Amino acid sequence: MLEVDTIFFSYQKTPVLKALNFSVEKGEHMAVMGESGCGKSTLLKAIYGLLSLEKGYIKYNNKKLLGPEHHLVPGYSFMKYLTQELNIMPYTSVADNIGEYLSRFYPQEKEKRTQELLNVVGLTKYYNTHVRYLSGGQKQRVALAKVLAKEPEVLLLDEPFSQIDHFKKNELRYQLFEYLKEKKITCITATHDSNDVLPFADKVLVLKEGQQRWLDVPQQLYLKPTDTYTASLFSEINVLQEKEVQLSTSSKEIILYPHQIKIDKNTKNNCAAIVKRCYFKGSFYMVHLNFNSKIIVSESKTPYKIGENVYFKAQLNNL
Repeated sequence: MLEVDTIFFSYQKTPVLKALNFSVEKGEHMAVMGESGCGKSTLLKAIYGLLSLEKGYIKYNNKKLLGPEHHLVPGYSFMKYLTQELNIMPYTSVADNIGEYLSRFYPQEKEKRTQELLNVVGLTKYYNTHVRYLSGGQKQRVALAKVLAKEPEVLLLDEPFSQIDHFKKNELRYQLFEYLKEKKITCITATHDSNDVLPFADKVLVLKEGQQRWLDVPQQLYLKPTDTYTASLFSEINVLQEKEVQLSTSSKEIILYPHQIKIDKNTKNNCAAIVKRCYFKGSFYMVHLNFNSKIIVSESKTPYKIGENVYFKAQLNNL
């Protein structure tokens, strides 16, 4: 088990991590979410032993993990860290990159492991290709396979799919996180993309300005958001009063996702609005509505014309 106990860290006297406290069980996947600059990458560096903590400690299997002042080469052999600055060799082949740290004394095992990881990241046909000829997304996949080569106990991923094409990204997510579960590899992923989180994370740590806002399962954070910051990490949101949308007579503010604003031609018990913009999103349209002098966002199966008068109903259920 990985334990992070009330850690503090500052860059040049500017606090970046403030009293973070959580644990991650073996084989568990925890996602770390938050706006840019909230401390996601710094947290991964601290866990990997690249930073010296001011207070608190980090333990793995009850053994304290120490910072760079205690190691000639910072980091730990049982843990791998995929940074946004990819650690790959551009003038050697994809296979040579993946096999860099695998033993040459067992060539058959090395070859088998290389082929296994090429399959996981979808680069089998690039076995002999020099990395310098690959796209940014392909290089990111090589780097991912490389950190998995000597199967780690703990894997730290910093925006692992940021450069990968959308159509390949979805496939890779499924293959990678299924592989990690099968091998019982503990994983912490720092990401701003909810698609990395909702289907795959066992729990989510939400950071804001270096502070721990929430730690919960993704379903709970998404379905029952308690603040606008957390909800906005998953989707566009609307903040409205219950009485505005005829849910009650209360002035209590509620958070509604676009799919909870249902456009309906029926005027009865519905709210009137004017279409401001309508965007085609593939399987639906994103409709911006002018309502009570504010812009709210709705999802619709059908398009609407700018300036069209419509009615909508707010639904509190999220599904």
